[in-house]
Amino acid sequence: MNLIPDSPEYDIRYSKVEDLEYLKQWVSHPESVKWYPVSSEKDIDDMTKNWIGFSRFGASLTADYKGKPVGIATLFLMPYRKLIHHCLLYFVVDPEHKRQGVGTSIVKNATHLAKTYFRFEKVHLETYEGSPSLSLLKKVGYREIVRQDHFVKLEDGSYLARVIMEVELEGFTNG
Repeated sequence: MNLIPDSPEYDIRYSKVEDLEYLKQWVSHPESVKWYPVSSEKDIDDMTKNWIGFSRFGASLTADYKGKPVGIATLFLMPYRKLIHHCLLYFVVDPEHKRQGVGTSIVKNATHLAKTYFRFEKVHLETYEGSPSLSLLKKVGYREIVRQDHFVKLEDGSYLARVIMEVELEGFTNG
């Protein structure tokens, strides 16, 4: 299988505010939106504006393939001195390019950015049970630290657990 990150037409760059439209489109996709805490267009609009806002601080990376964005990973920086040693990671991949190595690539690169540029000690990511991102995160060194049952109530009345993943950056390598 040819992975997109192996292509000479693949690149990782710092995100720009202009990437917002791609971000909104990907988060809104039915296969993606269920893994985020949003439930309306307004929620998606607010969340994605906040998300891309971290690009001002060099805390967001965009994966480009053939000159077009295919994924975004962002470090949500903590504004409090007591919490400055860690951050929260969000990422999304264009549904047309999932399972082709983009997610693994941008998570590894964002985690490396957290370690080398921001000098964080830990990175956390919050998702829900059943998320396809869980196996990717485990593969690159994240581990489950919290599972909170019945956290999200779905429209059909069923529940999903919240899962918080963590990587300690002292031993993390981007290889």
